[in-house]
Amino acid sequence: MNSQYAVAVHVLSLIGQFPEHSSSADMAASVGTNPVVIRTVAGQLRRAGLICTRQGVAGASLTRPAVQITLLDVYRAVNGEDSVFRLHERPHPNCPVGANIQATLEARFGRAQAAMEAELARTTLADVMSDLVSRAG
Repeated sequence: MNSQYAVAVHVLSLIGQFPEHSSSADMAASVGTNPVVIRTVAGQLRRAGLICTRQGVAGASLTRPAVQITLLDVYRAVNGEDSVFRLHERPHPNCPVGANIQATLEARFGRAQAAMEAELARTTLADVMSDLVSRAG
């Protein structure tokens, strides 16, 4: 998982709390990155149906209430269906470890991925935004 996931949650939190300041330049300043990165992430969020934007018009809005957007929705928007865990591609089939490592790791990685996704599904964007407000308090 790369930092785009954290950037996506940051962007959605900004849009949810300060829609009037949701230009790519404003968001880039908050994230501490280039507006191009923000536009790339915003494109992923738009394609996933989490935000709506209008070409040539600054700003974005959430497509549904923050309480209906889970961190799993955001994860899938920027990572697709890929697993966080990747296996190496060509272990040696005649090696006792190489011949069996894929199946051994697939089962464990699958359980870890499922646990992570279950946790992300329990947390909404509204939860994140509430935490942000209480920390700023």
